[in-house]
Amino acid sequence: MLDLSDVSADPARQENITRILDSAEKLFRHYGYSKTTVADVARDLGMSTANIYRFFASKTEIHQAVCGRMLAQSYKMAYDIRHLPISASERLRAYVHAQYKMTLETMLDEQKVHEMVIVAIERDWHVIEKHIDRIHDLLAEIIAEGIAAGEFAEQDPVSASKCFGAATILLCHPQMVAQCLAKTNRAEPDELIDFALRALKI
Repeated sequence: MLDLSDVSADPARQENITRILDSAEKLFRHYGYSKTTVADVARDLGMSTANIYRFFASKTEIHQAVCGRMLAQSYKMAYDIRHLPISASERLRAYVHAQYKMTLETMLDEQKVHEMVIVAIERDWHVIEKHIDRIHDLLAEIIAEGIAAGEFAEQDPVSASKCFGAATILLCHPQMVAQCLAKTNRAEPDELIDFALRALKI
């Protein structure tokens, strides 16, 4: 996969990459990932397909980069919440609520976006795993501060962050959120969050 950080020193190249990703994301959102081709992106930009391949080796690589940008927005949201001047419990609650809202609005309400995300998850791309690791790191920092403040019990914050993530995954994983929306025998978001927060205090 193309590492966008590798091209940041070349403004002209970065500009072309950004234009390609903007166009691809627009077309993915409008037509869906499966129905969009590299030739469609090239046509939208008024350039040749061969020129697209100078920057991305395949449609899959473009898709990975688009998903990477979407996940970066999710991470920024989590990062901003992590630094709010409120208690650790409040920050964890705020993060899960915000991620749930983002999943509902961005990934489910816009079905074409949902398709992009599901394809990425099903193919087990490292961009997804890297994002999960970075989120776990932020959660671990919040939990460590909660432990230091006497808000949570003494425990390994790294392990606790993974457990907290697993306990609230129904509110963050696009496929699980989609499957549970119409179910009446599932826990409500605040019930799940309360359960996960109580576990940190035991």
